[in-house]
Amino acid sequence: MKLFKFDRKNLESSDYIILGTLAVLLCIILGSMIYGTVTGVAGGNAGGGDGKAATEEEEKGTVDIVLTCAGDIMAHSPNIRSAYNSSTGVYDFSPNYQYVNGYIQEADLAMCNMETTFGGGTPTGYPMFNAPDQLAQDIKNVGFDVAFTSNNHMMDTGFNGMQRTIQVLRATGLYTEGSNYEGEANYQVADVNGIKVGLVGYTYETSGTAGTCTINGNGISSQAEALINSFNYHELETTDYAKIQASIDGAREAGAQVVVGYFHWGEEYQQQPNSNQTAMAQKIADMGVDVIFASHPHVIQSIDVITSTDGRQVPVYYSLGNFISNQRTETLNNRYTEQGLLATVKITYDLDGEKILAENVSALPVWVDKWGGSSNTSYAIVPLDGNMNTNAALSASGHLSRAQQALSDITNLIGQNYIDGVD
Repeated sequence: MKLFKFDRKNLESSDYIILGTLAVLLCIILGSMIYGTVTGVAGGNAGGGDGKAATEEEEKGTVDIVLTCAGDIMAHSPNIRSAYNSSTGVYDFSPNYQYVNGYIQEADLAMCNMETTFGGGTPTGYPMFNAPDQLAQDIKNVGFDVAFTSNNHMMDTGFNGMQRTIQVLRATGLYTEGSNYEGEANYQVADVNGIKVGLVGYTYETSGTAGTCTINGNGISSQAEALINSFNYHELETTDYAKIQASIDGAREAGAQVVVGYFHWGEEYQQQPNSNQTAMAQKIADMGVDVIFASHPHVIQSIDVITSTDGRQVPVYYSLGNFISNQRTETLNNRYTEQGLLATVKITYDLDGEKILAENVSALPVWVDKWGGSSNTSYAIVPLDGNMNTNAALSASGHLSRAQQALSDITNLIGQNYIDGVD
């Protein structure tokens, strides 16, 4: 860069002309910068507040986001015991996820169903789940960003446990959705690559007496009912669709450009969705949800892409199955409870048209391995990908054939076109 040194005593008339021109140009540049900053702030600048005012000629372009969701993360008593180191008194659940954490971390927004509470005190498994707090931190460290709490075990440790669960999860940096504190909205909006993604999570209620909300067969207080997202199959048309619609609308009004719904529904151990699930999926798509993830049956169910009344193509994962649990052949004589999906929806969003241009819908099949003796049991979520033959967990357990059977089962159920990660 050439530098000018100005000597006021020796300036000629031509120098003054040059200086004057430079001064005018400088004023123009500074004025443009100031004007652009002010109009950018005043206009809201939804693109991230960089102070640049958009013009009609400018194109905003497109943004790609990758959404990933896992199914039920459970903490049965054997899972809890296997994570405990008696010599240090410390829990460590991270080995369970060591083979899938890369897939989780690839997502721009990774979600899961946290099917336990963090009520404090002595950890317990089924039927009243209460996990060690370390599980929440390990889930965050693995790469998850969102923990849905709307499931039939959310009230296992009572009102205080439900509230403490939110506290423990949020303390790690996780978003929570499905239950909330008093005064909070019953939806979340997360910023994902500059796109606002709304999160709406609901769980089914069990049938109770008139006017009483029951979760997992237990009546809950009106105070608790007001702070959880739940629906009753028998009251959908009269009241509960309106509740769900209000959550979706609230997320949109808060700026959500894409809305993800998570629903805890269906019948346990059934590999196909029932009529309640399919009817709800269509209705919820028509309400404005763009992607539907779901669980509760503890086995995988089919994947579909349905068309909403306004013409949007909405992916529906009717059940993602168990991501990790102690439900398996040895405990339930049901090998399908060992199988799960890590669902992925890749969205291309048009910032100019404010709409989704394209979605790529897929799922990575996973299988829960368990091996060792009563005093040294190990669990690992094994991705059923091209590396199965060299997976260290399968080598240690000798369960490669069971993993191969799981991949065959999953492929037959959801179809090869949805399978991801397999060569």
